[in-house]
Amino acid sequence: MICTSTTTLPLTEAYQAFLDEVTQAGLLVPLGVRGVYGYNGVFDSVLQSFDRLVTRRAAHFQADIMRLPGVLSREHYLKTSHIENFPDLMGSVHSFMGRDREHIAMLTKRQNGEEWTQDLAPSGLMLSPACCYPLYPTLTGTLPDEGATVDLLSQVFRHEPSIDPCRMQIFRQREFVRVGTADQALEHRRQCLELGRDTLAEVGLEVDVVLANDPFFGRGGRVMAASQKDQDLKHEFTFAVASDQKPTAIASTNCHVDYFGKAFDIKLPNGEPAHSACIGFGLERITLALFKHHGFDPDLWPYEVKNALEL
Repeated sequence: MICTSTTTLPLTEAYQAFLDEVTQAGLLVPLGVRGVYGYNGVFDSVLQSFDRLVTRRAAHFQADIMRLPGVLSREHYLKTSHIENFPDLMGSVHSFMGRDREHIAMLTKRQNGEEWTQDLAPSGLMLSPACCYPLYPTLTGTLPDEGATVDLLSQVFRHEPSIDPCRMQIFRQREFVRVGTADQALEHRRQCLELGRDTLAEVGLEVDVVLANDPFFGRGGRVMAASQKDQDLKHEFTFAVASDQKPTAIASTNCHVDYFGKAFDIKLPNGEPAHSACIGFGLERITLALFKHHGFDPDLWPYEVKNALEL
């Protein structure tokens, strides 16, 4: 199946048209909630192939490997300012913690069509809003002179239901994080900009690298966003997936300065807070970009792309 052009449609129509195409092709399987999908074997095979390509291209980082479960401690979450800056995106894990009497009361509410979720209580877990969040508590203390470089993979949750198939609520993120001196972090960011651009170009995705900001919440968020741009902290690799009007960020680099060093008491040998920087690849978004750009049958993709992905 050939993916038809949706890039000239009005934005909402373009999102719906692309969503219809990828679901009718079976690549994404809707699961009843906007932004939550299953994947068929073709989609997941391409995603895994790109993930392995990233592993090969990032081998020079000689990073320690950590695979994470997609949740983090509520205590650790509250050491960050995520709840202040992105309350609309967060996800909290709640569970039933009552006894028989409370269970019966909850079931009665459910049977009567009442709001039974009020009988759930917060657990000790939050859903990970970014792949790297659970990493930093493991680095509390004094780093060695060479700092730390870590290769991460995790499910990530962001509560932003949308008809745009690229804007999923739960998705996989691959990151390479450097924690160390300010110079080490900045050099890592420089290398990551090259890594992202070159790796995406290798599979036929010629991206634009643009200065960007995170979607900070509320009136104060506009000030935070402007400050982030002024400090040159975030860059996104954008590609027109569903629409030319609003290209999609399929990967990004972030320089955190000493934010996580201070939040989690990560110190340099001289006692100063550590700096950090990372690159994150949105694996589902990149996979959707590949299908959009090359068509829905990987067997028909250009030789160079199939060779890079080892398909």
